[in-house]
Amino acid sequence: MLAGPKPRICTFLSAAPPTEKSAMLVNLSASLAQHGNAVVLLDACAAGGVGQRMGVQARATLLDVARQQRAFNQVVQAMPQGFHLASLSCGSVHPLAQDANQLRRLANTFNVLASQSDILLVDAELDEQGGFPVAAMAAGDIVVQVTPGATSVKDAYALIKRLSTQAGRRPFGVLVTGAGEREAATIYQNMARAASRYLALELYSIGFIPSDEHVTRAARLGRAVVDAFPLAGASVAFRRLAEQLSSRVAAPVQRAEAGA
Repeated sequence: MLAGPKPRICTFLSAAPPTEKSAMLVNLSASLAQHGNAVVLLDACAAGGVGQRMGVQARATLLDVARQQRAFNQVVQAMPQGFHLASLSCGSVHPLAQDANQLRRLANTFNVLASQSDILLVDAELDEQGGFPVAAMAAGDIVVQVTPGATSVKDAYALIKRLSTQAGRRPFGVLVTGAGEREAATIYQNMARAASRYLALELYSIGFIPSDEHVTRAARLGRAVVDAFPLAGASVAFRRLAEQLSSRVAAPVQRAEAGA
């Protein structure tokens, strides 16, 4: 009770194009920060993750800290959109699979990062076994982003199927981007029925983000759409999503001190 509630971890997988995935994560992070949360966005992809897409070069990574090569305060960088950005590694952590000690150190470093935020958003990808590089990434919500179109829906379902082999029977979230309310509802309902029938899994919708050129225009300005164009349709949707996620964070977490 004295330590306060656990920080909220939201791990995102995506069946959307990389640029759309990164735009969603940046704008969701900015919206959550604007809502009063201390937000860290973690790039946990071996390549092509949100940090790279933003053009941000990591000064240090969580893996560097785990190896005692960098101090923790070098990992987290403040972004002009109002949130903080960090990177898991500068490549795949798969080679660590046989090194239990380093995996434990990396997991501990991840937990410290989570403890220093109200909400930790993770830009993730599955490893060859269908799991996450750090087990704690599955401790909170796991959300799959999907866009309209048969290919994206098929890929999103395949991600959920792979997840179920490692995480077992647990609910997974679905976020539909690039679609209006009615189309998003249809996509979600079709996926939920299929997951229930063929995988015995429960899916839940966390919302939708409509296609909106203001997102691209805001990115060109180096700003979040909720800041640059607050009345745009995408801004309204991101604020709604941020409010929903924020409401599940009971109170700010007591920050932990982290050293080298």
